[in-house]
Amino acid sequence: MPDQPDQPATRLTRIEHDVARITWSEDLTARGWQAAADVVRREVAAALVEQHRVEAKVRVDDAVGQRVATWSGLHREGIERRRDGDLVVYARLADDVALNEPGGFRALLNSFLPRKRAIAQMLVRDESGGEPRVLLCRLTYKADWDLPGGVVEVNESPRLAVGREVTEELGLTLEPGRLLLTDWLPPWGGWDDAVGLVFDGGRHPASLIDAVVPQEREIRSAAFCTLEEIEERAADFTARRIRAALAALDGGATYTESGR
Repeated sequence: MPDQPDQPATRLTRIEHDVARITWSEDLTARGWQAAADVVRREVAAALVEQHRVEAKVRVDDAVGQRVATWSGLHREGIERRRDGDLVVYARLADDVALNEPGGFRALLNSFLPRKRAIAQMLVRDESGGEPRVLLCRLTYKADWDLPGGVVEVNESPRLAVGREVTEELGLTLEPGRLLLTDWLPPWGGWDDAVGLVFDGGRHPASLIDAVVPQEREIRSAAFCTLEEIEERAADFTARRIRAALAALDGGATYTESGR
């Protein structure tokens, strides 16, 4: 049954200068998400003749609505957290590249395809013989000690990231060597999942620790630790990751999940 005149398939509401919000009826989505997306796409294109931005807000549990928003050409921008239920924010701007051009379609895909956090760390050892000792950092924001390193910034190489983090955190300039370990970290303690990349930081004199200048905001201290000390000071998954990285020194790069 067609929509009634007083219940249009879509509704455009101006919310501020050059900005409008589009909504659509359940009757429209009942026709199928592809048909609904075609209608919304046309309405958005028409609205952008006079508006600079057209946005839509869709409930996080509304998978069909999110599909309609995406394939009508609206870029996913983020989550609006609300007491009555979170909303996914989508929008299209008048100067966005057209969807029929490769750059425009790639930008649309890039806005909603999954992204994983990457954490780059460095395995730095001392030159003493016998049992290996690994450089660990005592952090200000958690009790567990960890390898030096940190989150890879957007569009940053993991290799560059780990060198940058070691310089920022410890005041050391160390050249990252080969990749030893790729370790997938499952969701934990409020964090989404992530990929940990451990690079070889080489062997150095024990006196390297004297050159460390801790970044006060994040690092309390640093020390070369034996495997026994690592087990005592680090989280269990960190200790497993270090053991896996040490084992990879004599072979090729290794893949683990939470160090296993």
